[in-house]
Parts: sequence; structure tokens; C-alpha cells
Amino acid sequence: MRTLVTGGAGFIGSHLVDALLQRGDTVHVIDDLSSGRRSRLPQDPTVWEIDITDAASVTAMIAEAQPQVIYHLAAQIDVRASVADPARDAAVNVGGTINLLQAARPVEAKIVFASTGGALYGMETPIPSDEQVQPAPEAPYGTAKYCAEQYLGLFNRLYGTRHTALRLGNVYGPRQDPGGEAGVVAIFAGCAHRGQQPTIFGDGAQTRDYVYVGDVVNAFLAAGDTRPGGVWNIGTGQETSVLELVKHISQAADRNLEPVFAPARPGELQRSALEAAAAQRDLGWIPATPIEEGIARVYAWVHNGQPDRAAL
Repeated sequence: MRTLVTGGAGFIGSHLVDALLQRGDTVHVIDDLSSGRRSRLPQDPTVWEIDITDAASVTAMIAEAQPQVIYHLAAQIDVRASVADPARDAAVNVGGTINLLQAARPVEAKIVFASTGGALYGMETPIPSDEQVQPAPEAPYGTAKYCAEQYLGLFNRLYGTRHTALRLGNVYGPRQDPGGEAGVVAIFAGCAHRGQQPTIFGDGAQTRDYVYVGDVVNAFLAAGDTRPGGVWNIGTGQETSVLELVKHISQAADRNLEPVFAPARPGELQRSALEAAAAQRDLGWIPATPIEEGIARVYAWVHNGQPDRAAL
């Protein structure tokens, strides 16, 4: 197939590009390289250094490449940045998505959108949360992602398209920046490797649904190959606290991590886990990687020097 990955030089996107190339697709990448890196990518895909908020450039690129499926992962992903600058967050996560929807119509491309589950369902949701729970995000980031989902659904109703949204849990794995602002598994693994104390914001009892990047890539492939549009949770259904995460990383690193505690940050949930039975039923997708195994792979990647072309 002819495919396009926005944010394709990023953590998840670059793994997805590898999988698409491996199955024989022609792959194009859009990435403004603000956080993505060309070095994560092989030589095969055509990389367009474009900001998705630039509607004219996005439209021209898609008209030229004629993709059949667009995997939309380009985003502003930092919850704290969204609280500090909600207008910028909305410009990227809502406005950029609308630009892609408009550009995809003339070429009849299907969009598979990377939404969020962890930041979307809110404080009072049942755990694990399924897709029938009414979203009640606690930060602009989750609000923007939900708004973008609504535009996908609107285009499906207006124009008979079959766009899809995947509500991702907390994705982790090799290629996630250990020095970044998001991605606690990689950050803590980096601390363990350097012999530093990780910082926990809050009491460490807060939970997330950590899902391995290789499993997430398989979910994108399944969603791209499924003809109807829809919204699916992509998670394990299991809660893991930050303190439990520290224990797993200590075991992988074979050293005892002693965290430093700092005040909780605004806009962050106390608990989160995603019920993914619908994805198993409709997409044939299941999360296959136990968290202990996934964390061991991340620590090995950090220990080996964080190669940009690390395999899953």
C-alpha cells in the first residue's frame, strides 16, 4: 500500500515506519523534526519536513504522494505544555488533524489517528475504562485529542469516510527519549543507568496502563487494514503504579532505585487503565508483552547507548 506516517521520525512513528516497510508498503513521512529525528529512520521512506499546522504544505504533499492510509501520530504530547499553552496544543492537535482530514478527502485516504486513553477519560471513570465511558479530560491535551476524534467522526458522517481513532495507553519502549519530558519508563531507566535518583511527582501511588510500543504498532497495522471506521482503546487493562514501575526498573538494572518525591503536577490523573476487549474483538489485537519484559528491553536499550535504530 501507499502509506503516510505523520510524526514518523518520532518514538512510536519510527517503529511503525519500520513495520510498514517490512510488509512492503511505499512509505512517506511528515515530521517537522522538532522532537523527531531522521536518524531513527531507514533510508527507504521519503521524509517531508513539514509542520502539520501548515495546511497548504500538507495538502500539496498528500496530493503528490497519494497515500491510501495516513497514520497520524504527529502531535503536541506534553500534558504540562498543554496546561501552560492550551492554544498551541489545540493548534497542533486539533488544527493539524483538520488539515489532514481536508487534505485526505481528494485522494480518498483513510486516517488512523493516535488519540489518548490515559488523558481522556477523567477522574471519576470506572477502571479499567471502556470506550462507552463519557470522556472528561483534566487537561487541554486530552480535550484537544477528544476534539480531534470528534472531527474524524464528523467527516465519517458527512463524507462517508472510514477514519479511525486509537486511544492509546502509556506507550513505552526503545527510542523513547530518556531525557525528555514524557515517557516515565525511559526517564527512570536513564536515571538507573546513570546511577541517579528518579523524581516522582506526587506520592507514587498514581497508576497508568503501560503498553509496549511493539504491541501498539501491531494495533495501528490492524486498524489500517480494517475497513470500517471506529474508536478503540489500546491498552492492557492493568494498572501499574509509579512505585511499582520503580521496582521493575530496579530489577532490570539490578540496582536499588531510591526516588525523590516532588509535589504532584496539575492536570494529571490519579488512576488510569484501558479496557481493550473491543480491539480484541474487532481488530484481532491483544497486548502480548508483559511489563517486566518490556521494561527489561528498555533498560537494555539505554544500557547499550540508546541507538536510534534500535529494534523492537
